[in-house]
Amino acid sequence: MTSVVSIAPRTIRIGSRKSQLALVQTHWVQEQLQKSFPELTFEVHTMSTQGDKILDVALAKIGDKGLFTKELELGMLNEEIDFAVHSLKDLPTQLPKGLVLAAITERENPADALVLHEKHKGKQVDTLPEGAVIGTSSLRRLAQLRHHFPHFAFKDVRGNLNTRMAKLDAGEYDALILAVAGLERLGMGDRVHQVLPSEISLHAVGQGALGIECRSDDTELISLLKKSIEHPQTRDRCLAERAFLRDLEGGCQVPIGVNTVIDGDYLTLTGIVASVDGQNLVKDTVQGEATQAEQLGTKLAHLLRKQGAQEILNEIFTHIQRGS
Repeated sequence: MTSVVSIAPRTIRIGSRKSQLALVQTHWVQEQLQKSFPELTFEVHTMSTQGDKILDVALAKIGDKGLFTKELELGMLNEEIDFAVHSLKDLPTQLPKGLVLAAITERENPADALVLHEKHKGKQVDTLPEGAVIGTSSLRRLAQLRHHFPHFAFKDVRGNLNTRMAKLDAGEYDALILAVAGLERLGMGDRVHQVLPSEISLHAVGQGALGIECRSDDTELISLLKKSIEHPQTRDRCLAERAFLRDLEGGCQVPIGVNTVIDGDYLTLTGIVASVDGQNLVKDTVQGEATQAEQLGTKLAHLLRKQGAQEILNEIFTHIQRGS
């Protein structure tokens, strides 16, 4: 890729979490930018976030607004770093004043994956035995799987990807549900036993894409990022998903799932809101021009709210506030 914008020589500091996956993603962004702008210097600066430090409590119980992003955002606002690379699914839909989502990279497979203990080799999610222990830290995955497979046992699992895989291989779980994209980025794609179809598990908002966040007043850098690494189709899909989530005021630890498809100029967005026990689930689909992505997300949120989504979310928020 050749340089598409003119920018004065400068050192650009990239913020990243310290996890292996975060660093793989950040170094990929660094390499793409360095190829496009050899006259610039791109440095990676790492930080630990609250979500990296608290590993013995379920995500839903510690709150998730900025759980994996707040420290990086403070670094940008304090001008310690110039932009941050996030897994887009971790980035709240409401950003702090002074920061902006500058670019969204091309999406990897956004689906969820079934990863099995070796004793279940050859099985798929619908052929696992009754009482199989399924590990997930996501209420979204938990709610959908409980809806379809109430005969499984579910157990929270935290830690980085290597830690989770070690727990699975040690026999603490029969299976884990993880993001296909994360496994593939860490060279563990061979551990995917089944890519879960959307009929079973709609993926998280933004899953599989990287979100580049920077200061809103750094127009030179925003232009550089948009013109060099942003992927327009992924951007439109993710903006629709994020508008849907934003309108429902749900964080990443609320059982909200999505699926988006772009065909030509048209975008199709499907979304669900589910109760944590999987008993109640509302689902619908909207379609329209991709240029109206955010309006489509808002439209779908309103449709689901009419079908009972707000009552489901209110109950979840009440339980979270009570710490139950």
